[in-house]
Amino acid sequence: MTELNSSAAPVSALPPLTVDVAIIGGGPAGLMAAQVLCDAGVAAHVFDAMPSVGRKFLLAGKGGLNLTHSEGADTFAGRYGARRSAIESLLAGLDATGLRAWAESLGVETFVGSSGRVFPVDMKAAPLLRAWLHRLRHPAEGHGVQFHMRHRWTGWTDAAAGQATSALVFETPSGQRLVHARAVVLALGGGSWARLGSNGAWVPLLAAKGVAVAPLLPANCGFDVQGGWTPFFSDKFAGQPFKSVAISVSHANGVAFQRKGEFVATATGVEGSLIYAASALLRDDILRTGSATIHLDLLPDMSAEKVLAEVRHPRGTRSLSSHLKSRLHLEGIKAAMLYERLGKEAVNDPVQLAAAIKALPITLQAARPIDEAISTAGGVLFEVLTPQLMLEQLPGVFCAGEMLDWEAPTGGYLLQACFASGKAAGQGVVEYLRSA
Repeated sequence: MTELNSSAAPVSALPPLTVDVAIIGGGPAGLMAAQVLCDAGVAAHVFDAMPSVGRKFLLAGKGGLNLTHSEGADTFAGRYGARRSAIESLLAGLDATGLRAWAESLGVETFVGSSGRVFPVDMKAAPLLRAWLHRLRHPAEGHGVQFHMRHRWTGWTDAAAGQATSALVFETPSGQRLVHARAVVLALGGGSWARLGSNGAWVPLLAAKGVAVAPLLPANCGFDVQGGWTPFFSDKFAGQPFKSVAISVSHANGVAFQRKGEFVATATGVEGSLIYAASALLRDDILRTGSATIHLDLLPDMSAEKVLAEVRHPRGTRSLSSHLKSRLHLEGIKAAMLYERLGKEAVNDPVQLAAAIKALPITLQAARPIDEAISTAGGVLFEVLTPQLMLEQLPGVFCAGEMLDWEAPTGGYLLQACFASGKAAGQGVVEYLRSA
């Protein structure tokens, strides 16, 4: 097998291509970079390993495409945590208002839901993607974007990866193809949902070139509980939601996270929107100490004093289960969780039981595998990129999307940053080609 980093070029089974710009990855970031280039009159070629583009984008819209969020700019930028400043500079070029205007320019109207999230009126991703691809292929002026599917990028032909003499290497069903490009946009995604193309295979390719890459980690993910559930609880309640509950995560310096919402019990642990919102804290606690603990409030709208009073209320001949259902409306999975996590002595002690209803500790021992995660943390460090998202070590090579080192909760923040970084990378390429 040919060594990709040797000076000898591999034998190509397909005629080599010479292009102005090669965009590797046909997700939102790559397509937005292609849009910028198309609008600037620059011929762009999009290469993707899958048979069609936008597969993860379509999956994201399966239950309703959450395109972005309507909250204020300061709160919005804060969703990106430690990478706030880096993402904030990208949002300056394409914020939520701009993204909604772009969607509407494609004939897709959007609306703000009750949670502040922004959706297409028809809630679907496919019509937007179809309209977008039509515009890319058939612009009003200039060159249309050319798409090359089933082209899996495997590296460069030599060590001078950012130079014009270097060729990109792609594996295709018809054999290997070499592509020479004046500039390259890498928009290869993170490491989750490998079956849709985001498998993180690019990490060693860039690391071999000396590019600093933070390890890819699961984000917006589920967790396994320490010791697992009992067979009874797992068999009876896996897949059922905890509704109208709250969780908190505490550190030595106080409460780090506290929110009301819902999540789901799985066969091995927990997942769902409330867990995803705290997943970065939980994951990092597990990496640092080996475990993480959430405190579950089963009745967040009732004070601890009221709960204790109701638990202590005389129950006569009623069973404890009947008493909890009658006085506190605790039944089903909520009541089962108390029996699951408390011993017989604690369940029958009103003070301990009331305390558990308001703050039941659940210890988590591991994040679920990265391929199950909605997104990933880690990636190419912003510190090795120019403000235009070009790799300082590889002139002419730009990076965009989830392969950059950032993470965000669900709610439209993931797609917004992918679109914004794609636009920034596309603009960077235009400037680079003009100055070359």
